[in-house]
Amino acid sequence: MSQIIYSVTIKLDQSIEKEWKNWMINHHIPDVMKTGCFESYVMSTLRGDTDEHGVTYSIQYTAHSEESLNTYMQNFVTELQKEHMEKYKGRFGAFRTLLDICHKG
Repeated sequence: MSQIIYSVTIKLDQSIEKEWKNWMINHHIPDVMKTGCFESYVMSTLRGDTDEHGVTYSIQYTAHSEESLNTYMQNFVTELQKEHMEKYKGRFGAFRTLLDICHKG
């Protein structure tokens, strides 16, 4: 059974970085993890990407299984994304990708 990473990459205005990071760590990410669909996550910044246009973060959630990822997408993702969109509308850009883990050390 292969594991899947749900990766969210977000570029945001530097003016909201501290507030946004605090909200993500203390509110949004715990809400995502409470769904029970993911076993772990990693939050990272993109090195060398800070400029006048903002800073880029990547949050990678490791799903328990394909089924748990599907459960997340069907039952939770819309409301969680909506909350983020409403709170930070116009101050970030985001894209999401799915990655299959093919080898882990």
